[in-house]
Amino acid sequence: MRSHLIACIALLSFGFSGQVLSAVSVAEAQRLKQDLTPVGAVRGANASGSIPEWTGGLSEAPANWREGQVEVNPFPNDEPLFVITADNMHLYKDKLSDGSRKMLSQYGPNFFMPVYQTRRTAAFPERVYGKSYENALSAEVLDNGNGVRNTITTSPFPIPKSGLEVIWNHILRYRGEEVSFRSGSATPQVDGSYNPVVTQYEYYFAYSKQGAELEEIDNKIFYLKTDTISPSSIAGTITLVHETLDQVRSPRLAWRYDSGSRRLRRSPNLAYETDLPNSSSLRSVDQKDMYNGAPNQYDWELKGKRELYVPYNAYMLHDQSVKPNDVIRAGHINQKLARYELHRVWVVEATRRTGIKHIYDRRVFYVDEDSWQILMSEEYDEAGNLWRVSEAHNISYYSVPAFWTTMEMTYDLKAKRYYIDGLDDNYPAYDFEPGYRGNEFSASSARRAARR
Repeated sequence: MRSHLIACIALLSFGFSGQVLSAVSVAEAQRLKQDLTPVGAVRGANASGSIPEWTGGLSEAPANWREGQVEVNPFPNDEPLFVITADNMHLYKDKLSDGSRKMLSQYGPNFFMPVYQTRRTAAFPERVYGKSYENALSAEVLDNGNGVRNTITTSPFPIPKSGLEVIWNHILRYRGEEVSFRSGSATPQVDGSYNPVVTQYEYYFAYSKQGAELEEIDNKIFYLKTDTISPSSIAGTITLVHETLDQVRSPRLAWRYDSGSRRLRRSPNLAYETDLPNSSSLRSVDQKDMYNGAPNQYDWELKGKRELYVPYNAYMLHDQSVKPNDVIRAGHINQKLARYELHRVWVVEATRRTGIKHIYDRRVFYVDEDSWQILMSEEYDEAGNLWRVSEAHNISYYSVPAFWTTMEMTYDLKAKRYYIDGLDDNYPAYDFEPGYRGNEFSASSARRAARR
């Protein structure tokens, strides 16, 4: 009895009051083959039919797309059903997040939200669906909340009972086994002028590799290597990250090669509230991919589900003909290229734990039920004011298939500036089969690559 009481107190002190940290029953898991999709979304349509039934997603590429090409728009004839503006947003307030309403009011009339027909395109390989079912029966959050066990390949908790489980679903969602791509980022000035930074990304998702077992991947989720291509002043800068599953037991490992010093150094502070490199202090490291890293700085509360207008099927922004100058505008992106749809999202609120230092006191995340991708988030300062609003514009990548971001941005409402990543300047399509080996992501390998 005494040991049980101590365990309960420990959980409460970490903010897990009322949370269920264990796997679901066989009967409940069967819902993934009945009224829920294989990843845990509601399979059926909503009451009005404005959110349709999920019928498998975009599991096959459009007929006019070929392997190796940049993804084409599968819905080229779609037109907006209506456009939400600062003047009419009161008509849609129950379907708008606080962040969307703030963007409309602060930047209207130039910031508007074109709303299109809802297309439930998220799809994944059959083996991922099988692992999702197995994870539902076995996955557990570790007692300290900073990791999971008895899970592999994809999101651990397709039928979540807590905010922490939803965040782990995002962190561990399936994004393929490996991928190589080039992307541009920028931090436009108030007048819209900018200097892009071009980066080559190489990911190796150890957790999602076919045949992987949790005990064999050495507590690693993925390996990431980035190489700055331009501008010339920072070209050749290399960052290497080993993303760990339990980052308190075994913190994220990171190295950075500075072309000026020509040395590869450990970067122990590349986490949490640290400024994201090349973001002009407009985004923290843990905002990359909308949220990443150990969840131990916040208490996580699952607020339930909402139907919201969210960024979705962003094939116009992804189109190879769209250049950075077509996207970037003063204060925000060119909203004519954005696409919003009505989707069901999980709402998770993160409140900074007592005694923890972080620039964000409170954060709200809106997580897609069909993919576990965070679609939008709101970041609040210590005074309780909405400070930043983040959006992830996503597409289905046909060759995998996988649903993932093509462009992310964080809007700073105080500075009236933003950080954007995912700009395309005629770069090649994402390569989801580059043929990496795990040892290519060692520190010694990065050091050799930097010296070439």
